[in-house]
Parts: sequence; structure tokens; C-alpha cells
Amino acid sequence: MDLIGYIESKREDNLNELKEFLRIPSVSAKSEHKPDIERAAQWVAGKLRAAGLENVEITPTKMHPLVYGESLRAPGKPTILFYGHYDVQPAEPLELWTSPPFEPTVRDGNLFGRGTADDKGQVHIHLKALEALLKTAGKLPINLKVMIEGEEEVGSVSLWDFVRQNRERLKADALIVSDTAMLAKGVPSITYGLRGLNYYQIEITGPSQDLHSGVFGGGVPNPITILAETIAKLHDANFRATVPGFYDDVAALSRQERKALNSLPWKEKEFRKTVGAPALCGEKGFTIVEQLWARPTIELNGIWGGYIGEGAKTVIPSKAYAKISTRLVPNQDPAKIAKLVERHIRKLLPKTVHCKFEVLSTGKPWVAPYSHPIFQKAIHALEAGFGKKAVFIREGGSIPFVTQMHDTFKVPCVLLGFGLPDENAHAPDEHIALENYFGGIKSIALFYEQLATP
Repeated sequence: MDLIGYIESKREDNLNELKEFLRIPSVSAKSEHKPDIERAAQWVAGKLRAAGLENVEITPTKMHPLVYGESLRAPGKPTILFYGHYDVQPAEPLELWTSPPFEPTVRDGNLFGRGTADDKGQVHIHLKALEALLKTAGKLPINLKVMIEGEEEVGSVSLWDFVRQNRERLKADALIVSDTAMLAKGVPSITYGLRGLNYYQIEITGPSQDLHSGVFGGGVPNPITILAETIAKLHDANFRATVPGFYDDVAALSRQERKALNSLPWKEKEFRKTVGAPALCGEKGFTIVEQLWARPTIELNGIWGGYIGEGAKTVIPSKAYAKISTRLVPNQDPAKIAKLVERHIRKLLPKTVHCKFEVLSTGKPWVAPYSHPIFQKAIHALEAGFGKKAVFIREGGSIPFVTQMHDTFKVPCVLLGFGLPDENAHAPDEHIALENYFGGIKSIALFYEQLATP
């Protein structure tokens, strides 16, 4: 049987196996799921062996095990390193799921369940593509190294230690990642750019303790008020960040790239529907696609302090807190931006409060020249697998591992995503479109097959 015919014949088997994978509640953030994490690692290791990989190992780490396997029996052929993760986000709030998060359910052409899009479904696409190649050709056409971690949803705490300790072993001609989304339904896509991410926490302290707002109100600083006023000054009327120097190093889009991005079959109406807000806003002078993918931002992610319980408690709080992030684009240096943001916030704050400013994480932006031959093979494979035109896109989110691997190994990173922007990754009713799942298996199998040819 030919490759595509074999994949088509295994549709139900593959779907049932994915459901089995999804039933394992491998929530990395919760200690009570440690046994489930271990079970998921064992499950992945078994499927790697079934797909023809050798030297399959479950490597213990300080937190959750990492699964690694390789097949190096194709002399003279390219070596590909595939990365994914088997851990998932917590499912809460459970009451907002239409069907239980760890009981995968098919509805309206979609498979619902935690991990369907992020990232179990996408990892499984590669496992089934490799197995199909093995079963139809008797061997894998290229050299493969596969690394599936269990900590992506909690910051990949142990991953980079593993990479540094196995640098020689992990060398490859390209890195493949499937943890992103397609532009839209029916539009297979390759992501060639990611924004970087800095994350900060601010603690503002006024009085040394909470104070009675009647006795002390009007004469002492209120940290919540001061914090809110400060945050309100981080943007101007055109929604541009007011941090001095914030835009100094931003790489301008070329006329050619700007035209290409704005010519994509992207529908603003669908985007507004997904967002659910009455109207959209963003940096003046740029289209929404440009705002989302190619412009830097500063965002408030959380703010808290004082009394928020039931009823009234009239206090001036001692402290107020905020979490803030900056999304970065090519040429912006995370360390430099962190210093600029901290300096600006401290300058905006009055001398009536103390400020503790923490940089919780930093991540560089990434963009790839998609003229490399491997990108062309990927586009052809997507078009053959889906029977539809494929496109190159950028992504507003961040995958720090991609940047780290690119900087370390200096090889192309190909991001082949099969999710969709509205599939509720990290939210209730997460799902993956079955046409993307099945089309993904065909596309990845064809891609790996085509990589074996000059």
C-alpha cells in the first residue's frame, strides 16, 4: 500500500490512539498529577519505539521526565530534530467545559479535550507520520532525533539543561516544531517569525501596613491608585508605548514583506468574532496583522491589592501588585528593554511609595529567512497533504526554545502548526479540527519523505 493510502486506512485507529493519549491528565503544574506525567512519558516512549526509533530513553529531571529517541540509519540523508511536549495546562474551570476535559469527544468535525491542539494532538501527528513511513517503506527515510518534554507549560525548567548536556548528540540539520497554529481553517501555514517575551512583576509599597481609610484617607499614599495611574501612562493616545527608547531598535518591515503579510487570506471579521470585544484597538499606523506579528507591545497581565472579598472593608492597602509583559520583535534586546521599562516605571512613580521591580523571565524574538530549501519542501508537503495552497505567516506569541536552539545550533527552525487560533488552547473546550489532524499526518509524512531527496 502506498503512503497516503496507508494513512487513510488508519484514520480510526489513529484517532482512537490519540484519544487514549488525551485521557492521561498530564498536568505539569499540579503535583497530584505526577503519576499521570510519568504515565504519559511512558506512553510517548512506547509510541516512539513503535514508530521505528531506537535508543528511546525516559530521562529524569528535577521536575518531569523528558523522552528522547533517535533513528540514525539513513547515511547521507538529512538529520532532523523534532521537538514537542506531552504536558498540558490545568483544565479548570471545569464547569465551562461542554464535555469533560480528559474524556475526548468528537463534535462538529472537531476533537475536544485538554491537549488536543497544545500539544498532544500535534505531537501525535508526527508519531503517526513516522509510523506510516516505517510500515510502508520498511524504514525511516531520514535520520531523526525526537525530544518530547513534560515541562513546557511550566516554563521548560529542565529542557535547556538537557540540551546543554547533550549538545553533540542533538546536532541536526534542522529543528522541526509543531506547537503553533495555521492562519485559518483551510490555510496550511508555516510560521517563520515569533515575538520575544519579557515578563515583570511590580510591588508598590506605601504605608507599612493597611490603614483605616476614614482615619488616614486623604493624607497617605494609596499604592493601588498610584499603580493604576502609572500603568495608565505606559501608552499614549496612539497606543504606542511611552517607554523612552522602546522602539529604537525595532526592525522595520520591508515593503515586500509588509505586502505579503497584508495579502494573506486573513479575515478581520473572523478575528473580531474570536476576540469577542466590541471593537479592536492597537498601535496607530499599522494593520492588525502587523500589530499582532511584527510590532512590540507592553501589556498589563494582572493587577491586585487591597480588599477584594465580600462586602466592605475600608482600608488603604499597604501594597499593590502588577504583572506586566513586553512582546518584542527582531533587533530588540530583552535585557535592554527590561532596563528601559524599569527605569521608566521608577521615573513615573512618586517618591511617596517604594517599588520592587522583578524581571521574571526574558525571551528573544526570532525570524527566519524562508528562502532555505527546507521551507520550500515543507510548503510543497503541506499543499500535497491538504490539497490547498499553503502560506508563510508570523506569530505574535513566543517559543523561547526555538530562539535558544537557533542561536545554539545555527540551523533552520521550521514551525509547522496544525492548530487554529480559535481552538481554545489553555482554555475550556480546547479542540483540534479533525481535517487538520488527518491532513497534518499526511503532510508530515510527505515532508519527511521529501527531505530524503536532493
